[in-house]
This record gives sequence, C-alpha cells and structure tokens, in this order.
Amino acid sequence: MYPQQIHQYLRQFFNENNCQILNNHYHYIDVQLTIEMDKKIMNRPFYWHYLASTGDEPRPAQLTLITDKNQLGENIKGEVVHFGSPRLSQLFQVTKEMGSFVQMYERVTNTSDSQTILTPWLGVNYKVTYSSDQTKEVLYSLGINLLTGRVIDNFQESLSEVDLDVTISSNTFHVPYIIKPIRALERLDAVIDNIIQQEDHAWAEEAKKRWQKDRRVLEYFYEGVDNKPDCYEIEKEAMDQQYEARISIDIVNGGVFYLK
Repeated sequence: MYPQQIHQYLRQFFNENNCQILNNHYHYIDVQLTIEMDKKIMNRPFYWHYLASTGDEPRPAQLTLITDKNQLGENIKGEVVHFGSPRLSQLFQVTKEMGSFVQMYERVTNTSDSQTILTPWLGVNYKVTYSSDQTKEVLYSLGINLLTGRVIDNFQESLSEVDLDVTISSNTFHVPYIIKPIRALERLDAVIDNIIQQEDHAWAEEAKKRWQKDRRVLEYFYEGVDNKPDCYEIEKEAMDQQYEARISIDIVNGGVFYLK
C-alpha cells in the first residue's frame, strides 16, 4: 500500500466519521477527533470516566498522522502511519466494527436540462497476508462494473479523484445493476485467488529451509536421547507452527459506487 493510498484512506476515513481535518498536506494530515472517535482509538477510558464524574468540558484529541516521513521537509512531529503499522491496523478494525460497506454517488453539477447517467461499480479493498516466521501484507483494491463485468485494479486510487456523496445529485439518474453485488464479489474473490496463484511463492520455500535448519539444531541437542522429554515435543510443535506457510485474505471495506 503506497503512502498516497494510505493518505487517501485516512482522509476518507476521518471525513466519513465527521472528524475535522485541520491540515491536509500530501505527506501528513492533522485531524480533530470527535468525542466518539477519541473513545474508539485513543485508549484513554480513565479520562472519559473522570469527565463523566466531574462534568468538565470534553477535549477530544488532535492527531498528526505522517503518511510519508521521507517527504518531511519541516519540523513536523506526529505518528508515522504505514501499511502494517498499529494505528492503520486499528483504523481498519474500526472500519469493520462501524460497517465496512457503503453506497455512494458521484456528485454532479448539471449545467443543462439533460440528465447525467451514473453507472454502478462494486469496489472492494482486500488485505492479503503472507505469513510464516516472517509476515508480509499487501493491499489490493479492485473494482467491477456491475453492468459489463469489467474489472479494474487500483480502484480506491481512482476514487480519490471523484467527489462522492451519500445522496444522489439532482437531475441525475443511476442505472440499475445487472450483476448482483454478491455475484460480483465472487468474481473479485476469484481474481484475488488468481493473483495469489501467479505470485512468486519462493518465500514459502525459504521458510521451509529455515524450518529444516532449526529442526536439525533441535534434533542435534536431543541426539541419542531415547526418551525425549515433553519440552522436545513442545519445541517441535511450536517450530512447526512458526514456520508454516499461510496465506490469509481479508476484506478491509467496500461498497457500491455510482460513477459517470
């Protein structure tokens, strides 16, 4: 997930959750949290319990989130957010808890009496995790046209250039979808499966080699021991689990978008 994609995700996340964006630079963002969002992500329950008992005025936190620290040319202090960082993982989880599916319309300003027609797309952001004794996470953003079945990559990035709203603009008409979203999701799942199959899986072979090396060391320590102690079996099982190659696919969020 590139820094600009993370930046766009943060901007959209806080906008949709009514958090005021105080400064929106291309490599960092200053945001004023709402009371609700402060309670969800700042982990300070004692502060809110104290306010409830005293009746003092609440002061939700402000955050500075840095999306590309390599571009910082000034003395900006904040929290660096990158793919796999605790803060971004936390926001992904909050998105799931609050509802990860949206329906939005491209905002249109008509200058004539003619209607603008919007086409339905299903957009889904997937997180693919490759894990063994090491972990790698990759984000894929796919979109599928619900009329034609056309699939495009980097769908979230394309949405960053579109002005979206939860209500449809006046003098605008949206075409009903032909492909049901649940069927479209199945197609996108198949695309993700195919992408994973085409990936280089040398990482799994490398993990297997590291497992074999550590296994040889373990066996060396217990060489000649006929009745191996329980700790031997525990270490062996832990080692097998540690080096086992696994791939998991999670949907971060998605929605139906009506676009020109």
